[in-house]
Amino acid sequence: MTSMTKRERVMAALRGDDLDRPPIGFWGHDFLREWTPEGLTAAMVESVRVYDYDYLKINPRASYFVESWGCKFASPTESDGPPAMTSWLLNEPDDLKKIEPIAGDVGAFGEHLRSLRMIDDALGGEVPLTQTVFSPLSVLGRMAAERKLVRGWLDEAPDLVHGALDAITEALSAYTTLVLNAGADGIFFPTTEWGTYDALTDELYGEFGRSYDLRVLEAAKGAEFNVFHVCRANNMLEKVIDYPTAVVNWDVFAEGNASLGGGKGMTDKAIMGGVDSFGTLRKGTPEEVRDQVRAAVDETGSRGFLVGPSCSIFPDSPPENIRAAVDAAKAHAR
Repeated sequence: MTSMTKRERVMAALRGDDLDRPPIGFWGHDFLREWTPEGLTAAMVESVRVYDYDYLKINPRASYFVESWGCKFASPTESDGPPAMTSWLLNEPDDLKKIEPIAGDVGAFGEHLRSLRMIDDALGGEVPLTQTVFSPLSVLGRMAAERKLVRGWLDEAPDLVHGALDAITEALSAYTTLVLNAGADGIFFPTTEWGTYDALTDELYGEFGRSYDLRVLEAAKGAEFNVFHVCRANNMLEKVIDYPTAVVNWDVFAEGNASLGGGKGMTDKAIMGGVDSFGTLRKGTPEEVRDQVRAAVDETGSRGFLVGPSCSIFPDSPPENIRAAVDAAKAHAR
């Protein structure tokens, strides 16, 4: 088969068409550089240039959503650790009333729109871009010092929670529209710690998660590269895999989760993943990583499949292992 461009390869994978080889991309935090638009841009562009990725999941600091509502963090001083929260919005149920809709371009939102434009300009459309937009319940959960507080309020103060989620959803939907206008080909939409049976029942996620998730995804409707990431072990993949995205990604190596083949049997969407970011990529050998990529491609039949990590890769993941994964994907040329 004639060699494809990176964009052609990714878009063909999303359609389930024949490919010259599977596309590949990894993502992870650069805890020291992601605190400025310039630093985040440099880190993201560098990852594409150094490892020759086919697509880029922009990986901003995870705190940027709640920063927009006034939560504060201390900038990290170590490359391998996330920032510490120093001031939070939610301490008791009545604090939920403080959460109001905000514009999609204020504070940290505006900062990340600037980063997105800079990344898009630097890469010149070479690779499809997907920007991280957390689910509304994920954002709410990170506004409290302890997320278990928010879990308790789902039972104790459901009306206040719904009011807060409605305001967050309105803001995230507005931000999503701006993200697409700024150059992203889609959004990367994770459930974080909420889309798992370790946290919620189907009924609770249906009430406090799904309806708000779908409103944000409606704002991304029509984008080609929307990716749904169902986080954690014992996840709710089977219940939420019908979300309107082009791609679904989850940790196939975590306890209680479906295999790649099992997930592929649930949907006609493209599947992304296959590389264990917590184990093999971080602690294994290059050959073990290559074997994992080969196994994933074989399990999915290569069609409608994008090689990727099970979750964000660690900053200390060996470069030789990342290169081994890319080499293995390229070795599956037709």
